[in-house]
Amino acid sequence: MNLLLDTHALVWFLNGDKKLSDKVKTAINDPNNTKFVSIASIWEIAIKISLDKFRFPKGFKNFLEMIEENGFEIRPISFEHTLIVSSLEFIHRDPFDRLLIAQSKSDNLTIATKDDYIKQYNIQTIW
Repeated sequence: MNLLLDTHALVWFLNGDKKLSDKVKTAINDPNNTKFVSIASIWEIAIKISLDKFRFPKGFKNFLEMIEENGFEIRPISFEHTLIVSSLEFIHRDPFDRLLIAQSKSDNLTIATKDDYIKQYNIQTIW
């Protein structure tokens, strides 16, 4: 499975938070799955840190190092992704999540998310 982590799933995994479902934890730890983190999620976290809406105890740089150490691949945003965003229904208004949805559609990725709005799009999700 090609797995794209929603921002909350990524943070909960890296923090060892019990809010992360066992199904997603198993999928992340499965060596047969390729795990992706969107640059949109990293951008979202950077913005929230700068606004004091999010804190990562060990610092943002350590957060980025943990992404690498856990074998996550960074997924860039492409022109194709932006084209898909421009045609998505407005079920979900969050611009970062809309980019994840577009990446899922374009690149055939399953999104690990608890977000019910994302689940309303015609994409694969896991929770």
